[in-house]
Amino acid sequence: GRVTAELADLDFGQEMDGRGAFDALREMLTLVNVAHHHAAVLVGVLDRLGVTRKWGGSLRKLLIDMGCAPSVASRLVRVGTSLPGLAYVGRHTRDGDFSLEHADAVVAGLAHIERRAGAELGIEDRFEFENSMVAQVFSGVSPSEVAATARRIGNSVADESDSGLPPAEDRAIDDFSVTVDPDGRTRVRGDLDAIIGEKFATLVDAFSEVRPEPDGSPDARPAGRRRADAVERILDAAMAAHELGMLAGAPKTSVLLTLPSDTPELSTLAWVGPVSQATTEQLTCDATITTIIVDGETVPLQIGRDRRLFPAHLRKAIIVRDGGACIKCGAPASWTQVHHIEHWSRGGETNLDNGCLVCTSCHDDIHHAGWDVTIGYDRHPWLIPPATVDPRRRPRPAYNRRTMRLDVAA
Repeated sequence: GRVTAELADLDFGQEMDGRGAFDALREMLTLVNVAHHHAAVLVGVLDRLGVTRKWGGSLRKLLIDMGCAPSVASRLVRVGTSLPGLAYVGRHTRDGDFSLEHADAVVAGLAHIERRAGAELGIEDRFEFENSMVAQVFSGVSPSEVAATARRIGNSVADESDSGLPPAEDRAIDDFSVTVDPDGRTRVRGDLDAIIGEKFATLVDAFSEVRPEPDGSPDARPAGRRRADAVERILDAAMAAHELGMLAGAPKTSVLLTLPSDTPELSTLAWVGPVSQATTEQLTCDATITTIIVDGETVPLQIGRDRRLFPAHLRKAIIVRDGGACIKCGAPASWTQVHHIEHWSRGGETNLDNGCLVCTSCHDDIHHAGWDVTIGYDRHPWLIPPATVDPRRRPRPAYNRRTMRLDVAA
């Protein structure tokens, strides 16, 4: 408490010159490193005492509850539980010589090398590899460059080991993570072996083909957007295969969206968190809806049966009317969802005249990019582009009916 109070009372004033501010900042950063060292040591003490295991919790969860960001909590646990087996890292973090991030890179690097070796490393080898990475830290490299060094050492160790494998074939070093940013964006990061990587690349390539825009112009989506759309189609295909019983033993796959009946603008996804009303409407266009009545403490009181908003016979009728294609881009029916033209939450009915086929990419355009759909006098869907595409917002026929007409030719 005394140290914290003294730090809190520091006042650098307005008269400090540039050199003084630089020196003071360098001292503060050293103090941060020292503080992280002691925090990691205390995490190691809690681990050895088994404090969190007594109530079935985890050190990481405890640190998050104490105010640590999840990434910092993970680093403290990795470094704190590894310090007793390290020869050099502890003394340098104690002196504030390098950061928690660099210490974590060395710890993760040693673990990577050991996985590549296929057997536990000897004490001398561990100290040698640790010393190599610590020397790199002092040369001024980033944590990612320390990780790259560990991969190079790991490859060398695997080549010399009877139980090691070439990196492309070694599943022991596979890694995949999905994280959600505070703004709700999801980041995916992976390091996959050759077989999984080949399967993934093959499917992404197959599902990210270029398609023309409604007016016949080239696909306006950049390559990254097309690959992201492809991943969504792969996930949709996997969920559909499970529902048809084609993925034996697979866990139940569904997206859980909580939609308060009186405040739909406060909808949330189980993993990602709050989403806009436009995204809520998109998700509920062609989905299985389960009505769950909850009390003020969100305890379920009654659960209704699942119901398909567009049942099979209606979907078939819409496929026939729309020519078996997305009304905007022409993607085949197997890639599409049924969109409620007038959304059900606004009183829209589930019938032939209130549904149309759209692929996932075009569905997003309709809900988020200003495209509208209306049913014309001919009982076929018509697209109304946003003003940014056509200032006059002239209706366009569905893809299957987009043929040369006299009014177009004129």
